[in-house]
Amino acid sequence: MESGAGKHWTEEEVKALLSVWSEKNIRKQLHGTLRNKGIFIYIAKRLQELGVCRDWKQCRAKYKNLKYEYRTVKYAHNSGDVTKTMKFFHDLDAILRYEPLTQLAAEENGRCSATETQLNTSPTTDSTQGEISISLEDDEDAPGDPLLFMSHVRPVQLEMPGDTGEEDSVSNMSEDLQVADIKKVSDSDDVTVNTTPENQAALHIMKETAMTKIPEDEGDIADSTPAALEATQIKKETIDIDDDSISTTSEDRSCTPVAKRMVGTDNHIPLEEAQNHFKVITVNDTGAGKHWSDNEVRALINIWSDEKIQQMLEGATRNKEIFEEIARRLMKRGIDRDWKQCRTKYKNLKYEYRALQKENDHLGNPRRKMRFYDEVDSILRRQPLGPSSWGCESSSLLSVGDVTANTGSLSIKRKTWNDEVSPVPLKKSASENTILHFQKLLTERVHTVTEGKKLLLERLCKQEEMQDLNRTQLYADPSAIQQVPAPAPAAVAMAPAASDLKLGKKVNEGKTKEVYELPDMPGCVLMQSKDQITAGNAARKDRMEGKAAISNTTTSCVFQLLQEAGIKTAFVRKQSDTAFIAAHCEMIPIEWVCRRIATGSFLKRNPGVKEGYKFYPPKIEMFYKDDANNDPQWSEEQLIEAKFCFAGLTIGQTEVDIMARSTQAIFEILEKSWQPQNCTLVDLKIEFGVNILTKEIVLADVIDNDSWRLWPSGDRSQQKDKQSYRDLKEVTPEALQMVKRNFEWVAERVELLLKTKSQGRVVVLMGSPSDLSHCEKIKKACATFGIPCELRVTSAHKGPDETLRIKAEYEGDGIPTVFVAVAGRSNGLGPVMSGNTAYPVVNCPPLSADWGTQDVWSSLRLPSGLGCPTTLSPEGAAQFAAQIFGLNNHLVWAKLRSNMLNTWISLKQADKKLRECTL
Repeated sequence: MESGAGKHWTEEEVKALLSVWSEKNIRKQLHGTLRNKGIFIYIAKRLQELGVCRDWKQCRAKYKNLKYEYRTVKYAHNSGDVTKTMKFFHDLDAILRYEPLTQLAAEENGRCSATETQLNTSPTTDSTQGEISISLEDDEDAPGDPLLFMSHVRPVQLEMPGDTGEEDSVSNMSEDLQVADIKKVSDSDDVTVNTTPENQAALHIMKETAMTKIPEDEGDIADSTPAALEATQIKKETIDIDDDSISTTSEDRSCTPVAKRMVGTDNHIPLEEAQNHFKVITVNDTGAGKHWSDNEVRALINIWSDEKIQQMLEGATRNKEIFEEIARRLMKRGIDRDWKQCRTKYKNLKYEYRALQKENDHLGNPRRKMRFYDEVDSILRRQPLGPSSWGCESSSLLSVGDVTANTGSLSIKRKTWNDEVSPVPLKKSASENTILHFQKLLTERVHTVTEGKKLLLERLCKQEEMQDLNRTQLYADPSAIQQVPAPAPAAVAMAPAASDLKLGKKVNEGKTKEVYELPDMPGCVLMQSKDQITAGNAARKDRMEGKAAISNTTTSCVFQLLQEAGIKTAFVRKQSDTAFIAAHCEMIPIEWVCRRIATGSFLKRNPGVKEGYKFYPPKIEMFYKDDANNDPQWSEEQLIEAKFCFAGLTIGQTEVDIMARSTQAIFEILEKSWQPQNCTLVDLKIEFGVNILTKEIVLADVIDNDSWRLWPSGDRSQQKDKQSYRDLKEVTPEALQMVKRNFEWVAERVELLLKTKSQGRVVVLMGSPSDLSHCEKIKKACATFGIPCELRVTSAHKGPDETLRIKAEYEGDGIPTVFVAVAGRSNGLGPVMSGNTAYPVVNCPPLSADWGTQDVWSSLRLPSGLGCPTTLSPEGAAQFAAQIFGLNNHLVWAKLRSNMLNTWISLKQADKKLRECTL
């Protein structure tokens, strides 16, 4: 383990690092090298002289973190957001202000985009010679059409003063588009990469494109000095990438090899070695090593075969949205894969297929099969094997002279593998008319594909917008959500529009959120989340771009789920992407923890208990919020003896029992809700407060990914909660991105907790219209559980054929159904239904005062072989049906569990009032 691994940098240590970094010779070395291990070893030694004990890796990680945070804040300032800041910003600005600022791409979740990592030359002090690093596109990102490929070739620009030479410029390279640019190439000096014919062909294409597409650069080329032209040659050396020179990239990215050639030499890389260098490096499937099953691959191929998906993938260079759509379609089929996993599997299938084709076609091997070869072949056989798959298939050489006007298309020449491997010179015999025609065709083809992709994406986005609009309307109008307990009347009546919301004074500020008063909404506050993540009572603290929106989404969905179930919470509505409105509460300084599985701090406090031990029922613990003493564990007796009083309510035995019982119910509801997602809720931390208006205890604060442990498939190694941040030995930008992906994974799936795939209904059969009032009570009670209910009139005595026809009607559509038989006097309806259907039947006779005691026996005394229970209460009949549906519907089960809790609380409070009156 490295010295001080995970140890937080103090302010004095950071100042010492900045003082060394600010030295001119240090900055100069960092600007112009890829192999920077020696530099950071030197920096670590300098720090030791200043009394700071840090190794070179820790220095490099902190250097990268400071640059990343500085660029985030600097970009926000340039975008008009002056509220974002950081420590040592002015010190860093003095060091880095002359470097090019990198805009953060949205699809990279806060990473620096590829604008900083363009190809450049790095002159040294000893020579004017430089080098150009060429990075090749991933095989699915480059268009299959050679025309489209060339449309993405841009001119190389010589390196400006800036920090493009160190490992940030490698590790932050955009994952969707990594294209080599070519500029300032002389007529006599050809840029060559003597590896495989694919690479030569690709360079030939790029050079021709640079000559035809931007003729205005010719003047610059003519005026270039020989030294400048010579600096554009590609330097050849052994490719040796290690952790000392290039930081580890994220798991969804394939490492792009760099081809170099020594200036002034004729040495060539052997063909076999070059093929190894330029082989497309695939990435293992993400998801903690979870392999794709055959059914999952078939589903992916089935979606891939969709004509719309194929059109979108053809020529796409920014394909994140496409694979998000594929992931959504897989989710509808019950397959839980994120967009990066889908893209990786897609790339692996294409690479394996094309590698097999190349081996069979060019090496003469007998045809051997891969899994799903026929399915992939049926999709790809109509697509041209162009430059989009360098190193995987035959490369195409595009000659400007091959453009023919009579066909309106491009003729592709294929260079045979038997041809001598040699540099391909630029063609200079193309006429001006041919060049203009080529440009016209190229522009038209690019425009057509771009517009087609745009239209397809717009259609998909419109569908998503409609779903988002419906979801937003539910957030904005709690009264529109069925069975959501209404917030305080004052808060609803005075709720202003979002644009008119005025903030009052700051009530409180925590590690991850701020609380503001709302002058226009008495009794309510605004909970504003921060882009900050902490661990160990803020002993470790980092900024994570986008965390505020992720946490707010998670909290809003969880509170909405609990409110719909009937749990009393402080949540009112979601106000914005990063804030929600809540009832103003005085918080009780106790963290309630409910555990199903023993792990974490429980194992340290209870030696001898093995990790994985399960608690039945869940174990309840409480911790007093005191950061100075690391939140000590308290007992019920300590809490009662503290005699806390909040908003006029004294915390006694009754209040402690209510909070303990509520904690268990909330945990069980969320545990049941995560089960359809094949995710285990290990433990949960919540807080309660006293509503200043109603003087009652409600669930308050937040429930986000900081509040629980989640193990997909019950596997701790796949944990998606904040524990993945706590377990980091050292926080780096790459590690924070991994943590952010986990938080996003949870935020995406927590919205699914508000939905259910299970269906069900109650059909009430009444023997006479006179029983309608009794049946309406059953229907009303069903509505409280969110179960649809239909009323029908039929008599088993007077029309048995019609009764059985109605039964067959509901059995035929496949929707799970519970029949409730409502028949007075002699009940033949329930027994007849029970004897002729496998669906559950319950009797609920409307008893009269005169003959009720005699009539009930027709529902109780049944022939053998019949099993229909009897309940006299309409609400009891609805609850019986809900208990059946709750076995497979977590939303119905949550309402049942909440009803149990609220009934228990009402009895507890009634007992307290009675004792107070008696005393």
